[in-house]
Amino acid sequence: MKNALRITSGRILRFIGTLCKAFSYAFHFALPHMRFHLPGHADAILKTPPGATSHGIPRVLWQTNYTDKVTLPVYLNYLVNRLMSRDFTYRFMTTEARARYIKQHFPNEIFDCYCQLQIGAAQADLWRLLVLYREGGVYMDIDAHAVWPLSAITGHHEKLFILARNGKLTNYFLAAQPNDSDIGKAIDEVVKNIRENRINGVFDMTGPGAINQAISPQEVPAIPNKAACIQGTFTNEYFQYIDKAEGKWTRQQKTTRVVNR
Repeated sequence: MKNALRITSGRILRFIGTLCKAFSYAFHFALPHMRFHLPGHADAILKTPPGATSHGIPRVLWQTNYTDKVTLPVYLNYLVNRLMSRDFTYRFMTTEARARYIKQHFPNEIFDCYCQLQIGAAQADLWRLLVLYREGGVYMDIDAHAVWPLSAITGHHEKLFILARNGKLTNYFLAAQPNDSDIGKAIDEVVKNIRENRINGVFDMTGPGAINQAISPQEVPAIPNKAACIQGTFTNEYFQYIDKAEGKWTRQQKTTRVVNR
């Protein structure tokens, strides 16, 4: 029953998102250079009572993108997440901010691995694992949004993953406490893949493929993506990469090696 309500909510949001995307084509045709700013930090809209988050996943929502100046659909997606995570602090980092964060908080060997990655999506794959391992919270891709209040989805879990239709883990939504052992395993797998440089493609080197190599879906708390977090409702590749000449990582990796060596 709980999942059914959340799936229904997701379907309603998809319908609304379709209308928003249709409007956004006209909006950006009329105002082609109009962009909206994503904040690097925004306090929770609703204050949580002291002690309410002493256990479970920290109420921080992390996101990243190549720029903090975004189109209307990406901004609407952000607003939906703010609505669904009113008791969460919001944290956002650009490409440059990610590099500064890793250099400041992690050993040189980790930073060196990060710097060897030439594709932004691969960098984001490693960063999301590192920031969750150090600080905990919830990570969501910039085109993803919760279908239900985030605190209800994460509940009292110490970690939470979501499953794709094929039953495997995804990495566009990850939630964990600091120093989580499974997030640590995923970091080790990604770092190993970068050092060995034997895998072609972002998906298997740093993305969901690496996650599934390190973590078994049967051994971690995991729920269907439709009952937690979905992608592409309010935005799409055109709106997300409108200011990035290289386009999406799936295009970029055809001409650029993932690792620079």
